[in-house]
Amino acid sequence: MYVGVPNPNILVPLAKMVITNEDSGDEIEVLYNPESYTQERSVDYHQDKLVNSDAPLVQFTDGSGETLHFELFFDSMSAGSEVGGGFVEKLKFSGNSMLPSLANLLDVRKYTSKIYNLTRIDPDVHRPPLLKIKWGSLQFKGYLSSCRQNFLKFDEKGRPVRARLDCTFIEKVDLQQLFGSNPMNSPDTTKFRRIKIGDSLWALAAKEYGQSSQWRAIADANGLTNPRALQSGDLLRLPALEE
Repeated sequence: MYVGVPNPNILVPLAKMVITNEDSGDEIEVLYNPESYTQERSVDYHQDKLVNSDAPLVQFTDGSGETLHFELFFDSMSAGSEVGGGFVEKLKFSGNSMLPSLANLLDVRKYTSKIYNLTRIDPDVHRPPLLKIKWGSLQFKGYLSSCRQNFLKFDEKGRPVRARLDCTFIEKVDLQQLFGSNPMNSPDTTKFRRIKIGDSLWALAAKEYGQSSQWRAIADANGLTNPRALQSGDLLRLPALEE
């Protein structure tokens, strides 16, 4: 028998992770906290080969934003004291854990679907819901970009009673925080782009500056008198916009 200082999480259980649907206000308290989570961020660079040079021209293109990944565990035959939720939910799990699997009353999909369905498009806003994840010091706002359900155990009737969900979320970027009050003037450094078939100054200006009318700035920076005379493979200079 173990004798010693008890695990403090037994005396004061760790708060459960809460996933809030910012569009509807609904909150989902996970049954079991994840064992760990991973945050990842990356940036992309474009490399243009230069003649008579042993190194390419490296140009920053964009950042991918932050991703958050964790795995959630579900078990509908667990003891009620271990799971999240209100008193009624804990009572359900506690009672169900004392039954043989043949008499199981809880289908684990009832709980996994609450998170799995966050990938579905809301017809009112034409996108999946915006989510806020809070767990201790972890604060994250974004969208559920992928969710894989893996059912691990079944009762005698074939209903799943245990599952794991692999969840990946992508960060929602606030343009106002990134670029200030006027996100259209966000490009504040000179960039270079290699022309491809089908490109136009209007399309490049719309993509880089948010305004197709800024094509004149690109034309002036490259000495182009005819904005339609673009050649595939040409390297264009995209100047920084002046405030």
